[in-house]
Amino acid sequence: MEQNVEDYKIWVSCWRGYLIHRLIIYNNDITVHAMIFEKEGVYLHTNAKRSNQDTTIPGFIRIVARAGVPALEWSPLEDDGRNAPAVLYSRKDGEGGEEDTNFDPGYEPDWAVISTVKKDREHVPVKESGQWAFSLPLSELYSLRRARFSLGRNFLVLTSRGGHPLPPLHFHRGGTRELLRALQHYIILDQSPVDGRLFLAYPLDSGALSQSFDKLHLLDDGGSDLVSRFIHDPYATTFGGFSKVTNFFRAALRPPDSPAHSRSAQDPSLPSQPDDEPGFELITCGVELGPRPDVTRGRPLGNWEEFLDSEGRVKNPEKVKELVFRGGITPSLRKEVWKFLLGFYPWNSTTKEREDILRVKTDEYFRMKVQWKSVSEEQEMRNSLLRGYRNLIERDVNRTDRHNTFFSGNDNPGLTLLHDVLMTYCMYNFDLGYVQGMSDLLSPILFVTQNEVESFWCLTGFMELVHQNFEESQEAMKQQLLQLSVLLKALDPELCDFLDSQDSGSLCFCFRWLLIWFKREFSFEDILILWEVLWTRLPCDNFHLLIACAILQSQRGELIGSDHDFNTILKHINELTMKLDLLSMLRGAEAIYLQLVRCKDLPLKVQQVLGLYVPSSSDEESPDSQSSETQRLLAQSQAAAAASSSACGSSSP
Repeated sequence: MEQNVEDYKIWVSCWRGYLIHRLIIYNNDITVHAMIFEKEGVYLHTNAKRSNQDTTIPGFIRIVARAGVPALEWSPLEDDGRNAPAVLYSRKDGEGGEEDTNFDPGYEPDWAVISTVKKDREHVPVKESGQWAFSLPLSELYSLRRARFSLGRNFLVLTSRGGHPLPPLHFHRGGTRELLRALQHYIILDQSPVDGRLFLAYPLDSGALSQSFDKLHLLDDGGSDLVSRFIHDPYATTFGGFSKVTNFFRAALRPPDSPAHSRSAQDPSLPSQPDDEPGFELITCGVELGPRPDVTRGRPLGNWEEFLDSEGRVKNPEKVKELVFRGGITPSLRKEVWKFLLGFYPWNSTTKEREDILRVKTDEYFRMKVQWKSVSEEQEMRNSLLRGYRNLIERDVNRTDRHNTFFSGNDNPGLTLLHDVLMTYCMYNFDLGYVQGMSDLLSPILFVTQNEVESFWCLTGFMELVHQNFEESQEAMKQQLLQLSVLLKALDPELCDFLDSQDSGSLCFCFRWLLIWFKREFSFEDILILWEVLWTRLPCDNFHLLIACAILQSQRGELIGSDHDFNTILKHINELTMKLDLLSMLRGAEAIYLQLVRCKDLPLKVQQVLGLYVPSSSDEESPDSQSSETQRLLAQSQAAAAASSSACGSSSP
């Protein structure tokens, strides 16, 4: 409710400012200066390469309508004034106070807004000012990029229509979402279809506004006279013309003591109150996903021989994967089945062929091992890369799963095997080498196989799935965090809004989860089950993201119902280690998947994350196409639910 009221205040102030703005335009004898929006704790990032100056300056960001012209202004905190100089950006350099035309915005090129359209414009004269400050008319705003650093700090990069980037604005206390909402009542912010962080700004004139409504199909009639009708009767035009109003605004517009607030949201059969606005259809914010189904887990895969033919081929690999996904694998069979799941053995190989594969792979492994074993100390002194890999591996091996008896104690042979396999992997994939976290991926595999050669080739199969997580650019990790955000927004917009308000909307606290597939979040025994489930790639390749969603939603009450900020959210998430129930998380993740795939109006971005839609050259291809694994899982879930109602389910995962 507090969020609704806050957004209502922003909404009312923006529309009030918009009306003032329009009155000024259409009635020149009215002159009003209005403060539309203000946010403290916005830091301007100056030239980071100049060590003799502050690189960040605290201040205020404001939207101010001066003489009818709305402008986006920033002023330093110590200035605390309401009159920002009318310049794009300026600083006092020596005595001249001249504008620095070669200003270095101080952010990485990857995050920069690069405008390909450059126009010669008349620059506003620079005022003599010792502070960094700017006042940019919204009509001069060309684009903005909203992004976050890896630690969750929101920032905006603005670009003027002259192609000049302004210094980045860092929002240490949140507020980028509210600022964008306020801006959208004066200009149109069109999200780039290529880069979801980039917004292009268009003037909010009659033509552009009508075009935007036509694109959204929100009006039944033409909408060409929308602005003129809005000026004459803004209330009727806004609410009557749209005919659909979200329950978000309905709840905010109603007074707190209204009887409607006591109406149960779970009982839509109750009659409407007399003060209900007639002719309005309420729709929820976001997509109506429908109920989340109950999910039961099955028994672990237990009789391996029945899936093999007379020559040792796996007769039905898909059935094996389904059983593993549903209940995991009996511990005594893991050593054999994992080699199929991780690609060491082909599913259609015979027993004889697997013996040949093992012999060939053993020879190949030891040839690679000899390569680094034969490097002398003198040679290694001149090979900084290999020396660096060895140092990292030795450091990580000494602190990986030492509580497990297989790796505990000093001079443990398990530690030697862990070290040797990782060093050999550096020779196998020298471009990637060793990155911190790989020892976490190897230790469960080595524990199960207890064989140096087999664990190495199983590791290479695992790395085929996750190697991009360890690449220096970390583009894959950024993409996964973005995909996780897409899923969470569809599932729980309220939780997303809360995290975003606390500078945690980037979900950076999930980084470790995704990097090493929850290795440090669950117990060692649970990880064996979780990984074999994920290796089936059922019901979709990104099932690990649904696991993350299930964990976050399990904590929503603790997060939203408390006074958490960015630091305490991070602390709370880290303290979940070894406290999560794997069975509940697997059930929750599968239930989330089934809930999403049953939604008829599932957003395209969510479909892409779940693998339900793959863009193709044919525009007529239906985005609702689903894989056979999905259909099979749906049918299997229904059958399992029916069976569980008539018999007690097994307690095994």
